Amino acid sequence: MKLSLQTLPVSTLIVVLSALSVLSCSTAKAKAVPNGNETDPLAEIGIIDAHTHTYFTGEPEEGSKIPQTREQYFQEWKEANIVGAVAHIGRTGRGDEDLRAQNVVHCAGLDRLVNVKAIEAGLKPGRFGCIKIYLGYVHQFAYDKGYEPAYKLAEKYNVPVVFHTGDTYSVTGKLKYADPLTIDEVAVDHPKVTFVIAHCGNPWIESAAEVAYKNPNVYLDGSAFLVGDLSKYTPAQLEEYVSKPLRWVFGYVDNPSKLMFGTDWPLTHIKPYVEAFKKGIPREAWPAVFHDNAVKVFKLKSR
Repeated sequence: MKLSLQTLPVSTLIVVLSALSVLSCSTAKAKAVPNGNETDPLAEIGIIDAHTHTYFTGEPEEGSKIPQTREQYFQEWKEANIVGAVAHIGRTGRGDEDLRAQNVVHCAGLDRLVNVKAIEAGLKPGRFGCIKIYLGYVHQFAYDKGYEPAYKLAEKYNVPVVFHTGDTYSVTGKLKYADPLTIDEVAVDHPKVTFVIAHCGNPWIESAAEVAYKNPNVYLDGSAFLVGDLSKYTPAQLEEYVSKPLRWVFGYVDNPSKLMFGTDWPLTHIKPYVEAFKKGIPREAWPAVFHDNAVKVFKLKSR
């Protein structure tokens, strides 16, 4: 007689299913950990750094002391397996070197007033692939009418708008303008535009996470939770100020397509930040967070 699971006694069926479950887990583990060593799911596809600055002055960055040179930038790419990046141009046009051949998307930086003609001249040929608004550094809110022309351009050319949010790297910044909760208003009013909350609004990560959770057109980058030389921080500090808050944001938003890796280079070295960032993200989500999401949002090339 041919036996099936339906014909087995309940007690026998439980034993069989338990054995199959153990075998399945063992097989999966063997695939994930060949020869006892975990494979890096990013080894083949590489990493996208969704938040950098390429103002190559040749001088050390004031806080991190990292040389601001093209050579240093791409050396760090090599060390960290970076295959593409987003470079934010300053409000005065700083960091405007064309790096599209290296798979770098450039964000046109805005000041208080939007120079529509200049921004469109960069968007139309693909010189710019996103728009950056420096909330806090510029003393006006995301929903200020002065930014409406930028949102119209973003919709017209189908490019994302990135907001600086959270702490400002300057004592002249005004924090009330950099609260990520204000992004909810523009996200609702401009449903066809993709918005990115830089730095996850740190330290207001809960507000940033809620805005991204609620609005389908809002994404997050986790850059600059710590800056400077990360080797000077203890493992406990890296866990507390980088890995732990990123873990909370990722869990709260509950959508692996919403968060992107970023560093804010040259404020910190890329590779140490990669390692701290990884500890806050489930391994199975690494390809999305470290690569796929930025490719989708910023239309970068995938290796």
